Amino acid sequence: MTKYKLEYIWLDGYTPVPNLRGKTQIKEFDAFPTLEQLPLWGFDGSSTLQAEGRSSDCVLKPVRVVPDITRTNGAVVLCEVMMPDGETPHPSNKRATILDDDGAWFGFEQEYFFYQNGRPLGFPENGYPAPQGPYYTGVGFKNVGNIAREIVEAHLDICLAAGLNHEGINAEVAKGQWEFQIFGKGSKRAADEMWLARYFLERLTEKYSVDIEWHCKPLGDTDWNGSGMHCNFSTSYMREVGGKEYFEKLMAAFEAAREDHIAVYGPDNHMRLTGKHETQSIHQFSYGIADRGASIRVPHSFARNDYKGYLEDRRPNSQGDPYQIASQILKTISSVPTGATASVAA
Repeated sequence: MTKYKLEYIWLDGYTPVPNLRGKTQIKEFDAFPTLEQLPLWGFDGSSTLQAEGRSSDCVLKPVRVVPDITRTNGAVVLCEVMMPDGETPHPSNKRATILDDDGAWFGFEQEYFFYQNGRPLGFPENGYPAPQGPYYTGVGFKNVGNIAREIVEAHLDICLAAGLNHEGINAEVAKGQWEFQIFGKGSKRAADEMWLARYFLERLTEKYSVDIEWHCKPLGDTDWNGSGMHCNFSTSYMREVGGKEYFEKLMAAFEAAREDHIAVYGPDNHMRLTGKHETQSIHQFSYGIADRGASIRVPHSFARNDYKGYLEDRRPNSQGDPYQIASQILKTISSVPTGATASVAA
């Protein structure tokens, strides 16, 4: 028997952006534990804005377990928060109620800033570094500094060892800004992987005395890019059938549901979606082939392939909850009939 360090992690009750929480318990197993072997575990919800002190019990229900190579015999256990009966989802538990479909594929492009001493990593104590230009996919100390690449490479290794569908990394447009990409099949699977990847990154940076700034526009109204979490999406029908008529109906449905999407695409998005810095205004909806200033970018490959494949929604921001983002996209897609003569559902 081996004693495993099980780090149960969950999302707390803070709004509009929940925080990741985690605590460790030790359990003995013959081999790396399966999900079915992991017990429910309670926690003090009054300390996480998920209960009141006079009735503080909440329950963690494991939904995914992955290896953690940073700890000897380590595992990270992603959990849903349940009420004390262990069966009823807690109101803060968005995962339990989202729309899901294994045929719907999602690829999230998570942008973020490294922050140290109250400013982006690499920024001088006063003022700003040289303007944007050389930092995107940059190489060399003057562009990316001396620890950022070490962190993102270590994060990549941790995620791959955990079995996550981590698909790549790159330095981003602003100094101190980076991106990683996560892919998953199904709303829950894709969002689970993103939250796990976020957790691993947050914990990794502790030893570097660096914070992750997830805010979508941490530098405010300046000529520096904000951070998005562009969502690439497709369904079985989009990949296998598609067609221009269906695509146009789909875009009409996205335009009609613009406010529903913006409502779950992350707080303070008005600061980022200004119509500048490769974004469409938060008050408008547009789409275009290879147009990074549109709400939805249509890849050249999609248009060349008889309007089949995937699309990229550029509006979700870096703080957005991937559970709600994927679910809303799938909800809008599901409103569009796939028959050739059908109209967009009301």
